[in-house]
Amino acid sequence: MNMSVSAHDVAAALRERLPGLPTKKLHKLLYYCQGHHLAATGDALFTETISAWDMGPVVGTLWHEERTGETRPSTPLSEGQLNTVGYVVSRYGRLTGRDLEALTHSESPWQRANERRLPQASSRIELSWMREHFRMTGAPDEDEEQLDSAEVMTWLEGAQARRGDDLRPDSRAEIAARLR
Repeated sequence: MNMSVSAHDVAAALRERLPGLPTKKLHKLLYYCQGHHLAATGDALFTETISAWDMGPVVGTLWHEERTGETRPSTPLSEGQLNTVGYVVSRYGRLTGRDLEALTHSESPWQRANERRLPQASSRIELSWMREHFRMTGAPDEDEEQLDSAEVMTWLEGAQARRGDDLRPDSRAEIAARLR
């Protein structure tokens, strides 16, 4: 049975696990939450539409509501919904918004929506495209180790200091290597 919640609720769970989560990264993680949940359950995790924007997938209604200061009461997520959020945080949480933008631009759901998108406009990313993509390429391997948020936070300790001054965008190969 489909028990979709709001993207606001999923965003709240992501922010709880990743304090200080930047907006661009939030929207890419919402895309991955929706995609992995669709692949695992066949149902949408949240009800709002995800669209292809210049910077990648964005939940437009959430983006606009947060820009205008609109708030909503949060609904708790079910165990299955929280499992999806935990999986996405463990798999993609170490990546930057820029990393995630590059990654999403290389995936078929964003590319298909982008093909019909006018410059500076948006185009809906269909749930069926996401379900198909994540079932084929985004699903975890059966023997893939599952991580919890505490373990991810331990990995991230001191990450800013380790980055140094030579900041540059990662290549697609570097991003893919970190996801393995």
